[in-house]
Amino acid sequence: ENDSPVLIQGETGSGKGVLARWIHDHGPWSNNPYVDINCSSLKGDLFASELFGHARGAFTSANQEKPGLIEVADGGTLFLDEISDMPPGVQAEFLKVIEEKQYRRLGEVLVRRSEFRLVCSSNQNLMKKVAEGSFRQDLFFRINVFPIQLPPLRMRRDDIPELARSILLSLGSSGDKLSPEALDLLVSHSWPGNIRELRNVLERAVLL
Repeated sequence: ENDSPVLIQGETGSGKGVLARWIHDHGPWSNNPYVDINCSSLKGDLFASELFGHARGAFTSANQEKPGLIEVADGGTLFLDEISDMPPGVQAEFLKVIEEKQYRRLGEVLVRRSEFRLVCSSNQNLMKKVAEGSFRQDLFFRINVFPIQLPPLRMRRDDIPELARSILLSLGSSGDKLSPEALDLLVSHSWPGNIRELRNVLERAVLL
């Protein structure tokens, strides 16, 4: 129940996005926007435009002005999924946004403000990325206020039966349909894809 930045680290499929949404839903700004962006999906100017917005004519295809996700998240939560893939050129600009709560749309001189709760995630070791020089150290320190390490599913096998029952219920099936033999198979698997893989396997089982 605060607005400090949260950094969630864990393997792909371990539930980082689900936890980010849970933090928003249980935080002080839960009735306001929840905005998420996958930092690995866009590069360069496209990413900057998505994050900061742009003025009309800021670049060749900018036919009209567009608010960025920072602006949309004002009063709510901004979730940056896989922040380790944020382009280096954007990292310095975003650090300034975190510290000053101010930004400019691309191609615009007007300074705008946005107050948002920042939640970030990464499936990579950010300390290693800092040492390699691909992630800014000052940005890492700024987002690493409250770090959460999500363990992979193979490290929490005791959770698998309850997770499986919960997933089956969400798929419209009964968790009681899992036989002891089926549960043993699920618990013994290493689940390299973590909870996402478990859900896919159970969904396929329900369909069949």
